[in-house]
Amino acid sequence: MAVKLRLRRMGRKKKPFYRIVAADSRSPRDGRFIEEIGYYNPLTDPMTIEVKQDRALYWLGQGAIPSDTVKNLFTRKGLNMRFDLMRRGVDEAKIEAEMQQWAANQADKQQKLELQKEAELKKAAAAKKAEEEAANKAEEEAAKAAEEEARKAEEAAAAEAEAKAEAETADAEEADTAAEDSGEEAEASAKE
Repeated sequence: MAVKLRLRRMGRKKKPFYRIVAADSRSPRDGRFIEEIGYYNPLTDPMTIEVKQDRALYWLGQGAIPSDTVKNLFTRKGLNMRFDLMRRGVDEAKIEAEMQQWAANQADKQQKLELQKEAELKKAAAAKKAEEEAANKAEEEAAKAAEEEARKAEEAAAAEAEAKAEAETADAEEADTAAEDSGEEAEASAKE
């Protein structure tokens, strides 16, 4: 009987939750299994991985083959490294020291990732703020341009009205002058 360490899907539709199980390689994905050795929840942030280390190491020692996903999960938890050191025959104290160093390295990596995420968020916020400022500046410039056009249109209308008024005044003066001229001509012809 070939034993595999693999995931057994649980949870409801579109909300997966996996149990890590030791199962016969011939049994279906969600079918019979020999033993449950942990669980994996990909929906939490960061994802949750819980494994019974002693049972996982026991099954690996018995020749159980982990699936690709389970192998990756074990690597994230440091089980592959621990199993490799145990297989080489390294004593328990040295294994613990190596695992503590590995845990410290993982914490540093996680901290760097968080700082990188923060920097990206700040950069995105600054870009958004700059974009908003540019949009506000463009709106202000458009408003100023519209205001300037309106002022020029008012000046043009005022100048046109003034020219029209001057033209009417000039026409009225011409009419008065023409009337006076015709009145003088009429008087001159009456005297004759």
